[in-house]
Amino acid sequence: MLLLLRGVSLRCWLTLATGLVECLFFTGVVYGWPSLVFILKASGYFSDQCENATEPNGTQYMDCSKQDELFSLDFTIASFLQRFIGLLSGFLFDRFGTMATRLLAITLYTTGTLMIAFSHPDISFILFPGLSFIAFGGIMLILTNIQVGNLFHAHRSTISTLYFGAYISSAIIFLIVKVAFENGISLQHAFFFLSACSIIHLMRTFILMPKMHIPYPLPEGYTYGPNCGQTKCNTCCFPKRTRDNTEPVQGEEGIENATSEQGNPQQTPQTVSHYTNIFAYTQFCGILCAPLNGLIIDRFKGKQRAPGETEEESNLRSVVLSLFLTALQCLLFSICATIPVLPLQYLTFVLQVFALSFGVGGNAAFISIVFPVCHFGKLNGVVNAVLSVVLLLQFPCIILVNEVLDGDPLYINIALCILCLAPFIHPAYVYIRWRRLANQRRHSAHPSPNDEHAFSGDNEDQPQDVPGSS
Repeated sequence: MLLLLRGVSLRCWLTLATGLVECLFFTGVVYGWPSLVFILKASGYFSDQCENATEPNGTQYMDCSKQDELFSLDFTIASFLQRFIGLLSGFLFDRFGTMATRLLAITLYTTGTLMIAFSHPDISFILFPGLSFIAFGGIMLILTNIQVGNLFHAHRSTISTLYFGAYISSAIIFLIVKVAFENGISLQHAFFFLSACSIIHLMRTFILMPKMHIPYPLPEGYTYGPNCGQTKCNTCCFPKRTRDNTEPVQGEEGIENATSEQGNPQQTPQTVSHYTNIFAYTQFCGILCAPLNGLIIDRFKGKQRAPGETEEESNLRSVVLSLFLTALQCLLFSICATIPVLPLQYLTFVLQVFALSFGVGGNAAFISIVFPVCHFGKLNGVVNAVLSVVLLLQFPCIILVNEVLDGDPLYINIALCILCLAPFIHPAYVYIRWRRLANQRRHSAHPSPNDEHAFSGDNEDQPQDVPGSS
């Protein structure tokens, strides 16, 4: 990336680098839930929900579908509350600034990791608040990191999508915990270590982050951190529009699919472990594919404007391709997930990561381009709140598959494929809006003869001087 910008201070580079580390290792760890579920099942969490069952041919087996439903419910609740609380955290960020938001995020995140660290199969239900607090803290930390892109001017979208790629890739952390567990390190010790890492977040909050917000464009002489004593540090609203990033729609479906596979009695634990690992590995690649969306937006945004082209036209033109590719990836992901061929799920995992990366970055980038920067937190929170309501449908769908459809998700997947046609409305509308504005501009600059005739026709009813009449 061409980020070697002149005039960028060492503090800005440290803020960028440490923010990338923070997003990569802490913010989106909940997306690695399938890897953690594998550990929890092996440790006996919710094992009292398993019961002996008999197949029609008389074969005895252990039915753990209720156990799987509880794990799925845990993730569904955490996902819902993460998005719904995102609305409140957006207001908190816009009103009270970065430091207050981060301190609350660190408190919630540390509380969640400690809950899981002190958990035990006898108190399995502590996983519900524990995972939710981790989700809360993670989404609030990524919210405060989005603004770092404002320090690098023309590369704002690239940096923001890079951060969201790191956010998605942090699912690898639970895979690392899984590998450590298989090599003798207990779940409790792993989460105690994650709790201790909160000291990193605190140091970054007080040293490398602003107390309020990073404005765009940056005022001359703007500074932040411990030596920030000027009023410029607390500037929020600017007439320019910024481009930042935050959230996912299709990603949770992929996680639910990976989780539900563990309850399939026809799969061996080795097969489940293998595909769980592959899913986590592909999630980690989010940090590589997410910046592609930012590069697309920045490239179209950086093109020279046509004569007379307005800022609104330029903004709409820059996001059309991004929105279309996001919708296309979501559709392809749903189609592949519908086809019941296990090896095909390798491609499904890849498409899921691309769809999640483009969806998270592109959605928030669109909001920040269209609306002022000082309203980004609130509007992004509204989107997350709406998304949280949609996420609540996951658990009823799982119950429907298990209780009504005899464990076959085919019809649910077909319905999701049909719903994935709806996102194409967004890029189509933005394209039509852009072309309409461009046509109006050209029409105003070069009015047609018909328009001139229509304009002069206003005087047709006026009395005309006729030669010879007086």
